[in-house]
Amino acid sequence: MKKELRIIFMGTPDFAVASLKILVENGYNIVGVITAPDKPAGRGQKIHESAVKKYAVAQNLTVLQPTNLKSADSIQEIKDLKANLQIVVAFRMLPEVIWNMPELGTFNLHASLLPQYRGAAPINWAIINGEKETGVTTFFLQHQIDTGDIIAQEKVSIRENETAGELHDKLMNIGSQLVLKTVQQIENGTVTTQPQFRFLSKKKQELKEAFKIFKPFCKIDWSKSINEIHNHVRGLSPYPTAWTAFKETATGKTVSCKIFRTAIEKADHQLPTGTISSTKTELKIAVNGGFIHIVEIQLEGKKRMETSTLLNGFDFNKFTLVQ
Repeated sequence: MKKELRIIFMGTPDFAVASLKILVENGYNIVGVITAPDKPAGRGQKIHESAVKKYAVAQNLTVLQPTNLKSADSIQEIKDLKANLQIVVAFRMLPEVIWNMPELGTFNLHASLLPQYRGAAPINWAIINGEKETGVTTFFLQHQIDTGDIIAQEKVSIRENETAGELHDKLMNIGSQLVLKTVQQIENGTVTTQPQFRFLSKKKQELKEAFKIFKPFCKIDWSKSINEIHNHVRGLSPYPTAWTAFKETATGKTVSCKIFRTAIEKADHQLPTGTISSTKTELKIAVNGGFIHIVEIQLEGKKRMETSTLLNGFDFNKFTLVQ
């Protein structure tokens, strides 16, 4: 027998919109959408609405933007929606009084194959660590973050030069399909779960975390191997973005820049690590195992562009790499 669903959806960025959209398009009763409060952003400090709010408003859905989910007012506001299922996609941590509220539970979509890569940045870390596959997982919330019983998973291969942004979009779409499948199972009363430890192989498998990434980590360490540097750049592209700095030999002036895309040239060489080779069409850095070609770059205060375009008017031979 099908259950009559009354769904609260919680999410904030673009990644969550695809899941909300697929539920709306399949006729599910979304009784409320909870998203982050509006906040000023950018140079002009204009008020910024979340991607989820923009979509929800366009669909005439009820939107709540609580600043404190633990407050009595927020809890009552959510209770008043009389939801029997809650879905969380790219949202903040919930207090137990909220996630334990609906009779059918609260499930989350996470962008990794749990229990691997629990945490805030699973897409970035999978690429940084050179993984060949990742995926998406739906699971019911419980006390510790990203540890609840798993409902379903979908695996995805990671291409050799794929960036975090490209993988994000792929997982966003596959994840939305998994959210729909999970809701259908809950609706039909066929949902089953398994504890996360069952998803580890019998061999002693190391659990990898997906910690939040801060700017100091984004600086490229040119002493690392060619593959590690390449994975670092693509795992941080387009956000929060790998960066490095160059020093002008004549003036000592330092220019920092963001690196969005690189390519690998494996080769034996005797050049010191960090040696710059620049022509009118290419920029490459000597590293352990070969050369890192910088394909897409953004100089401080300039626009992001193909490095070949920048080299039309910028001579990196006048600079040394700051390591």
